[in-house]
Amino acid sequence: MADEVVLLDYWLSPYGMRLRIALALKGIDYELKEEDLTNKSPLLLQSNPVHKKVPVLIHNSKPICESAVALQYIDEVWNDKAPLFPSDPYLRSQAKFWADFVDKKISGFARKLWTTKGEELEAVKKDLFDSLKLLEQELGDKLFFGDETLGLVDLALLPFAIWFSVHEKLGSFSLEAECPKITPWLKRCFQMESVSKSVPSPDKLYDYVVQMRKSRQE
Repeated sequence: MADEVVLLDYWLSPYGMRLRIALALKGIDYELKEEDLTNKSPLLLQSNPVHKKVPVLIHNSKPICESAVALQYIDEVWNDKAPLFPSDPYLRSQAKFWADFVDKKISGFARKLWTTKGEELEAVKKDLFDSLKLLEQELGDKLFFGDETLGLVDLALLPFAIWFSVHEKLGSFSLEAECPKITPWLKRCFQMESVSKSVPSPDKLYDYVVQMRKSRQE
């Protein structure tokens, strides 16, 4: 009997993007069910009754909630290809640490960069660059945080990093000047089909922000 894999998701969800990339890396066929977050489906409410949020991975009718939990589940169940977690216990602990760092220090910056101005904006940018510089030290001379392949930290950071080019277009900052390793890392990620076909393009994100700003002004 073939595995039945369903992903309840929303196109803009960074946490959903992580699962889409992971499933693509491992070559897992799945059904994507796009949620309307203003009118959540009965399946979503039934599958994630605690948080009622996307993403939810449903494997053979069993729901797995929260992206960090689902990533580990994906890696353990489909363990014959594209490992996401290091096999060495110490390296695995470090990958989990940096993935948690991303969630705590990087995840909220996109919205802050949209909504702040003046000195407050400069403070937000400084905090972002300081956090990214720490991640650059962890990246070192490796191609990816997972060394020669995408790993847990890459999947954690990618959905937030794709917004950086949007902010560069909007004139918020110049990433390459401040964090010269992050831009080439991001380009290498997008050269992988499992990434480029699993996340929105920077142009689509830019158009989304422009429309959001326009609607707020009307």
